[in-house]
Amino acid sequence: MTARKDIQAITERIRHRSQRTREAYLDRIGRAAGQAANRAILSCGNLAHGFAVCSPSEKVALGGDTVPNLGIITSYNDMLSAHQPFETYPALIKEAARQAGGIAQVAGGVPAMCDGVTQGQPGMELSLFSRDVIAMAAAVGLSHNMFDAAVYLGVCDKIVPGLVIAALSFGHLPAVFIPAGPMTSGIPNDQKAKIRQLYAEGKVGRAELLEAESKSYHGPGTCTFYGTANSNQMLMEIMGLHTPGASFINPGTPLRDALTREAARRALAITALGNAYTPVGRMIDERSIVNGVVGLHATGGSTNHTIHLIAMAAAAGIKLTWQDISDLSEAVPLLARVYPNGLADVNHFNAAGGMGFLIRELLDAGLLHEDVQTVWGEGLRAYTVEARLAEDGSVMRQAAPAVSGDDKVLAPFAKAFQATGGLRVLEGNLGHAVIKTSAVKPERRIVEAPALVFDSQQALNDAFKAGRLDRDFIAVVRFQGPKANGMPELHKLTTVLGILQDRGRHVALVTDGRMSGASGKVPAAIHVTPEALDGGTIGKIRDGDLIRLDAEAGLLQVLVPPSELAARAAPDVDLGANEHGFGRELFAGFRQMVGRADHGASAFAA
Repeated sequence: MTARKDIQAITERIRHRSQRTREAYLDRIGRAAGQAANRAILSCGNLAHGFAVCSPSEKVALGGDTVPNLGIITSYNDMLSAHQPFETYPALIKEAARQAGGIAQVAGGVPAMCDGVTQGQPGMELSLFSRDVIAMAAAVGLSHNMFDAAVYLGVCDKIVPGLVIAALSFGHLPAVFIPAGPMTSGIPNDQKAKIRQLYAEGKVGRAELLEAESKSYHGPGTCTFYGTANSNQMLMEIMGLHTPGASFINPGTPLRDALTREAARRALAITALGNAYTPVGRMIDERSIVNGVVGLHATGGSTNHTIHLIAMAAAAGIKLTWQDISDLSEAVPLLARVYPNGLADVNHFNAAGGMGFLIRELLDAGLLHEDVQTVWGEGLRAYTVEARLAEDGSVMRQAAPAVSGDDKVLAPFAKAFQATGGLRVLEGNLGHAVIKTSAVKPERRIVEAPALVFDSQQALNDAFKAGRLDRDFIAVVRFQGPKANGMPELHKLTTVLGILQDRGRHVALVTDGRMSGASGKVPAAIHVTPEALDGGTIGKIRDGDLIRLDAEAGLLQVLVPPSELAARAAPDVDLGANEHGFGRELFAGFRQMVGRADHGASAFAA
């Protein structure tokens, strides 16, 4: 089945816009394929260093080019729940490779930081830039040119986008992404959010707050709400970079291990040494990128991906824009309600039918390109399944259920939760911004109120504690863009603004910073571009200026005469406090080189 005409038209627009850069990219990876791992002609010194710790039989095999060698790029660390399960993956992958007649080596590790740990802390100012560091670190691991394919072990916020950028930079190699899965369900997310609000109001203490948080984040795996980490997994599956049904299987289960072994075998099967060569740079094209955006809208996914998808596409020579994302939002209905867009978590989503049900509904409605390449070797229809454990311990698959197991969590196309997607691009005299509408009630999506201007989230929180915010207002939190301080997430504002909204106040947020996949019930116009440090109008707003945020019409305006705005001087703000400590001084070059948020906020393509 072909995609609908409107989806085709947007895809064709992207293809036409990207023609020159895409052709140049494909030419580069074509030439790289001719220089790819040819261990038989490596110098003896090169090769000896490359397989020094291998077994004698592996050395013999790697001495020629008849046995495929699989590079493992891992984001393992044992502090972070999402990445701790990867500790055992290399051994599973190596054994699966041996059984399949190949070899696997850990090519390198990449850093994996957790925005949940660094929220509101100085370290958060490294978070966005860690994506580009991850891409660079993975490139170092693959630069040895010892590998015929690579598998990428990553889950969370910046890790997967960074790994995708790296994989596409080595686009002549096949790439399979292997997830770790979500932790089992803890206390309900809405209960956790309620305790946070009570703590912010001083009605419960730190002990009660820590107990609730610990019952929510309680074991190995990703957080169970639908933030950037789980949006990543959705993207990898709908873009064909996972094996079918792999995204949301819990860690530490026999099925999870079976899927990992299967992914390793599949990566070896699609190298240039076999008959199913699938270089990832050719596999991922404009249709794959559009499929990813469609999935993001249909699930109400993370706002972070309005940045990451642009950077990921650019790594393959594809020019995706916010306008493309906005136009696709108008065409794609919301089919999933997972916290913060609803009360369910990703385990409930998976139990209701998960990715297999979602992909089938979108395919049948003509909203996805079915005729794409995937690591599975078939079109996207092969992903309309659920993975199960066979009696012999292997992976078996069955068709996704015909009916949702819970249509309050995962709806069929005919009963969509709303006619348009969960994300919206706003524009007006404040520039461009992004808003996550799927978690915001329709009656809250239009706010017109006076501005209260802050230069940090701490200043806003201090004002709340001092009792100065019990009114209708739009909080303007500026100098939070990538050039100013690395564009940290401002998620700690969600609780404070949520309390005021619950009191009946009309509130919203406008910022050149980020709010993440956890953007909640308060309307938040984020990623405002140009940012304040780049001369954006957001830097000229003053307390009392009337602002209109209209998520229905896609408008973001400050209601001040143009002549008055033009006459205002940009504020003189000292950002020196952001330049040192917690490694921030090491990222000064990134702040200087980084591009705009609507261009992917990348240091590679500013």
